[in-house]
Amino acid sequence: MVVLGIDIGGRQVRAGMVDENGAILASRTIQTPGDLDTLQPSLQDAIRWLLEATAMPAGVGVGCKGIINPDSTRVETLRGALHYLEGVRLADLVGLPVDVPVFADNDARVAMAGEMVWGAARGRQNVLMLTLGNGVGGAALVNGQLLRGHCGVAGHLGHMTVEPHGAQCACGNRGCLETVFSARAIEAEAWSAVHRGCSSTLTRLFREHPQLATCRTVFQAAQEGDEVSAAIVDSAIRKLAAALAGLLHIFDPEVVILGGPVADAGSDLLVPLQEEVWKRSRGLLGREVPLVEQEVADKSGIVSAAGLVVAPRD
Repeated sequence: MVVLGIDIGGRQVRAGMVDENGAILASRTIQTPGDLDTLQPSLQDAIRWLLEATAMPAGVGVGCKGIINPDSTRVETLRGALHYLEGVRLADLVGLPVDVPVFADNDARVAMAGEMVWGAARGRQNVLMLTLGNGVGGAALVNGQLLRGHCGVAGHLGHMTVEPHGAQCACGNRGCLETVFSARAIEAEAWSAVHRGCSSTLTRLFREHPQLATCRTVFQAAQEGDEVSAAIVDSAIRKLAAALAGLLHIFDPEVVILGGPVADAGSDLLVPLQEEVWKRSRGLLGREVPLVEQEVADKSGIVSAAGLVVAPRD
């Protein structure tokens, strides 16, 4: 059996055929166009190529940002470069025969679906997942079902308020988790330190172009002993840990999965975060909930999208 996984991102659209073991048999990538009239034929051309290279899939999974109705695959709300997809049924973009089922959901729930089939959520009933990148995405598996809520908004863990009078968030709220822990939040702190002329590896490297200091650079400098970078990382981790401790008390999960580019920091993130979360949560929970890295190795989103087809239905 093969299934088709499609990841629609702001910069690239990736599609690939995936087998029952989660291996990509063939894939195509196109640059994300600026309008629907260009996206639809470009995607369908890529799918035709994949069909010729493999076979008709048993189903299609589509991951995309925004609020998506999983029953109809309609994009209800989507800001940013892909705003033109609002009101569109993602199933209509695929162009396969009607007897090939198409499933769609937002990218964080799609990441969880991949973990349910081939990763750290496999065989589990209660799991939290955070995808840590330029923002913070989230998904919750509760009693074996993906939590969606009344209007499909449930799971946006990055938009829980952690600082009531904090910075303005892109969502319109203030002090959301992703304003204090995300690649952009960490990079903003690094820019500020360079701009102030702090004595730091960051200032030495990026004095002329502070905007080039990346989240990865900050973690690396912290690991090498730079005090300013270490302070930025420590502050961000403590705030994420505080939010996670609250989520553990609400959801009581078996495990928490961390994915996304920031999670690539590995033990530099995971070890101090785990210690701080346990310190804050073990008293009431009476146990130490493990924090683990995402196990689906594919970073393209194709395998996780394919997981939507294979994952147990609600």
